[in-house]
Amino acid sequence: MGVAADRRTAGHPGVGRVLVVVPTYNEADNVSRIVTRIRAAAPAVDILVADDNSPDGTGAIADALAGGDPQVHVLHRQGKEGLGAAYLAGFAWARRRGYDAVVEMDADGSHAPEDLPALLAAARNADVVIGSRWTRGAQVVNWPLRRLLLSRCGNLYARLALGMPVSDATGGYRVYRSSALDAIDLASVRSQGYAFQVELSRLAHRAGARIVEVPITFAEREHGDSKMSPLIVVEALWRITSWALRDRRVVARRRPAALARWP
Repeated sequence: MGVAADRRTAGHPGVGRVLVVVPTYNEADNVSRIVTRIRAAAPAVDILVADDNSPDGTGAIADALAGGDPQVHVLHRQGKEGLGAAYLAGFAWARRRGYDAVVEMDADGSHAPEDLPALLAAARNADVVIGSRWTRGAQVVNWPLRRLLLSRCGNLYARLALGMPVSDATGGYRVYRSSALDAIDLASVRSQGYAFQVELSRLAHRAGARIVEVPITFAEREHGDSKMSPLIVVEALWRITSWALRDRRVVARRRPAALARWP
């Protein structure tokens, strides 16, 4: 057995076998770059490109990468079903194959693979690690003021409305221990975009997961088109508000019963 095979078997030190899930839709300009950078930054991890039948040939490029590297895999999906659905499919793929941890990472280069070793190091003592744009030591590069304000305000609202001790609940650069995913009812998740990340943060927090934030350098994509849209923002605000109201109703129903038992 060679050195590369030994590394794949042992996995990442202190974490185990790690799968990086990279959802793609029309990322032909980026997929080779991101896979190459991941392989250089964290040679022990495996990569799954989850492609939503991209018309620009992203899936074929991913197949070529996988054909030359046993640590790269491709999941071909039938069509554009959204970021959340792609990650859920990637989680299921990883769990069926016995991975110990799953990483979420965008294909456009905004999540620097060079930050991945720090996230994996934090995962040795955490259930969920969030690569945070809004914690001490983080940097956000080439974002217009409008996007900065939108992200800052949205995360503040999510934190206050849902009572989560998370600075970047919408951040999509994450490590999930498989045990944390097992504790979450993933079948109930219906969100996409920013809302998907907030919902998983909420479910992990409610399940008692230890969530740690690690500062990252986040940069606006250089190639291809952003998938960001006003509908994604509206969905996130609507879902956060509905979850907050639901949680308050649950607390209100429990309080009279608790008072009836006192003293």
